[in-house]
Amino acid sequence: MSQNDSRVIGFFAFASRNEVVCTEGAACIIAGSKESMVEYLKETDPANIKKHTIKKTRFGEIMQGLQYGAAYAFDEESYNCFYPLAREEGLDVQQADFQKQKLEGGRFFTVKILES
Repeated sequence: MSQNDSRVIGFFAFASRNEVVCTEGAACIIAGSKESMVEYLKETDPANIKKHTIKKTRFGEIMQGLQYGAAYAFDEESYNCFYPLAREEGLDVQQADFQKQKLEGGRFFTVKILES
């Protein structure tokens, strides 16, 4: 167990165990704040916003998900928390250019471990 496993990276949302809020590319959205997640839900599923539960997610949970093949779409605030810890753990993650993302209409940076 890493000393960073309990560090909070951000928030995720779900309607049920099998219904996690994801991007169109099937990456679980990790928002830097609860308020940011509420805003994403308002944009993507305003009619069902009250059905969703928003919870903190920790570094260890994300690392475990990555090892099982999950993909995560981080907003800028959450990626700024995740990136240095991931590098410290030896993951070859890239620095994200969120300004470029915004210019291209995007807001998330997706991380997934690729099979070799």
